[in-house]
Amino acid sequence: MSDVEKNLTDYPASGSMETHTVAVPEGDKYDINNPEYDAVFGERKEGAVDYRSMGWIKATIVMLKTIIALGVLAMPTVLSATGGVPGALIILIIGLITTWTGHVVGLFKKNHPEVYSMDGVGYILGGKWGREFFTIAYPMFMIFLSGSGFVAISIAFNAVTAYATCTVAWVVVAMVGTFALASIQTLNKVSILGWIGFVSVMAAILIITISVGIQDRPSAAPQTGPWDKNIAAVNHQGTFLGGMGAVCTVVFSYSGTPAFFNVVGEMRKPKDYDRALYWCQSIVTATYLTIGIVVYYYCGQYLANPALGSAGVIIKKVAYAVALPGLFVSVTIYTHVGAKAIFVRLLRGSDHLTAHSFTHWAVWLGTVAGCVTLSFILAEAIPFFGDLVNLIGATLGTLMCMIACGWMWLHDNLPRRKEDKSLYYKMLVVLNVGIVIAGVFIVITGTWSAVVSIRNSYSSGLITSPFSCADNSNSS
Repeated sequence: MSDVEKNLTDYPASGSMETHTVAVPEGDKYDINNPEYDAVFGERKEGAVDYRSMGWIKATIVMLKTIIALGVLAMPTVLSATGGVPGALIILIIGLITTWTGHVVGLFKKNHPEVYSMDGVGYILGGKWGREFFTIAYPMFMIFLSGSGFVAISIAFNAVTAYATCTVAWVVVAMVGTFALASIQTLNKVSILGWIGFVSVMAAILIITISVGIQDRPSAAPQTGPWDKNIAAVNHQGTFLGGMGAVCTVVFSYSGTPAFFNVVGEMRKPKDYDRALYWCQSIVTATYLTIGIVVYYYCGQYLANPALGSAGVIIKKVAYAVALPGLFVSVTIYTHVGAKAIFVRLLRGSDHLTAHSFTHWAVWLGTVAGCVTLSFILAEAIPFFGDLVNLIGATLGTLMCMIACGWMWLHDNLPRRKEDKSLYYKMLVVLNVGIVIAGVFIVITGTWSAVVSIRNSYSSGLITSPFSCADNSNSS
């Protein structure tokens, strides 16, 4: 029996105790880069869904859109909370850490080709309880991200239309549009939308960045008389809680890492994964640093909320109109990868996973519909949803993009500590232990910061009612 078949024996489908194996190439040796055989989707068949069809450039685009959305405009608030130098260092350091954890995702997939998503990671690290935990946690994290995206889309529509209708109506539009787009079966096809989304969001970011640079003063600043941006290399008036809130913001902005399992699992040649990862992380980090530094320098304490309003009403409308396609693509990818994890878990080991059968389509469309519906309900029914997303990001986001990844590397490499006495190996052990410890610290302090934020929102009267029609774009 091959290693892959042994792994699949230990990985039952849909919670059953059955053994599911896949065909392997002649010679009883599995090659992860052979698109004709896959440890998750089985043997490639004529007329079946070809999940393993994405090249590295398309993979880069999907990864970019998994990370970059309008959350990039939160980077100036990071610099505002900590000062220019500490803020830039936080972005750079978190960028380097998540590049390493993204690399660990590729290594873990190579060592355990039967893993498609975080539920597989959970099974290897923690047995059946670990699998069940991540089967719930990973889709829920993506559902919360989608719900946050629905709110961002409603803000964009309100800004562009000058609050033409009830906000809930725009969230319904976001939900229906996301269902249609996320129902596309493979990430290879979704990546076509990724190009549109990436250009859209980058164009909107460029518009606001240039605009704040050439305008006389930010729209939120006093329009007459003297004004002070209050920018500093180090914010000596900052608080520990504010600093940790800034760290959590950056970690959350990089927390698309767990979705990279879906990406490498659908690449035609997984050996190209690192190339896609490095391009993605380089572009993301450069974008975060540029936007953070430029907008903070020109706006300082007068960054508008939402941030795209920092250059005035007209630019705000233009920027949101340009950003709308990108927002739809972001929630499409979040919904797609979350639903796909559930879909694979339910149909794994059966012909329905790749066959165009009624069961295949019923489960797939039902899973996507369930995800967008839950995203809609959470986004509209919870009055403090924005603060709750921050809490979920501080907990589940940090758990999956830092703690779990450090643990994955230690799981696969710590057993060779008696044989490998090299300095390089010891440094990697320290690095990954440090990532786990730092992740736990961020979870604790981030949870504290989010809870305080929820309490402050209630005390200041900023909490709205469920399913509120109120304008959330400050356009009215």
